[in-house]
Amino acid sequence: MSTSTQAARDELAPTGTLRVGLNMANFLLTREESDGTINGLAPDLAKEIGKRLGVPVKLIGYPRPGKVADDAPNNVWDIAFLGAEPVRAQQIDFTAAYFEIEATYMVPPGSPIKSIAEVDAPGRKISIAGGSAYDLFLSRELKHAELIRAASVDASYEYFLEHKMEVLAGLRPRLVTDAAKLPGSRLLEGRFTSIQQAIGVAKTPARKGAGFAFLSEFCEDAKKSGLVAEFMAANNVVGGTVASLVQAGAKD
Repeated sequence: MSTSTQAARDELAPTGTLRVGLNMANFLLTREESDGTINGLAPDLAKEIGKRLGVPVKLIGYPRPGKVADDAPNNVWDIAFLGAEPVRAQQIDFTAAYFEIEATYMVPPGSPIKSIAEVDAPGRKISIAGGSAYDLFLSRELKHAELIRAASVDASYEYFLEHKMEVLAGLRPRLVTDAAKLPGSRLLEGRFTSIQQAIGVAKTPARKGAGFAFLSEFCEDAKKSGLVAEFMAANNVVGGTVASLVQAGAKD
């Protein structure tokens, strides 16, 4: 990498250890083993960053992505892996995406809803995991439908069932699993957005220089070299895609 590794190390790991915030609610990217260790695509990428910086890595798991973002100003983590989203970007600088996941809707058996465009209608209620990237997106975009926020992805599915909701919003890979548990339910074709999974650093002058440049270069190298795809295969990640490379001259 062209960026000075020493300068990047000083910015990204000032304590001598790279502290990494991880969203444990995204099963495509992270998983907790029976012994408490954290593995997955995002942890593997984090470990590779630590290896290239020459520092040990400490993985810090959070139950929800909103909790990761909330800790940005608290100097708890040095870098974080989570969906890049405008609300979060107010306090976190994100690299370009390394991975993307479609978000769509699931409807119950017998639902008259046939398309994504039909969901945003007066009086319609959507069960959703509060604080998720797709919640933040729909909070901006929906004009008529009401979002009913649950504490977690699991809770949004349970609420959808218990209250006989008209729509459940989520990441396509998870909704495929949910639909399999509810015969007759179905996923709507297409997507209402694609969640861009990226690497973030808290918005502080100390981490916007060499450290952020290092992460941006790493992200592009990991996609171009096939490292992201390799880690996806190693972790049996199905349901998302490697994000596109940033075009020359484009900004993150």
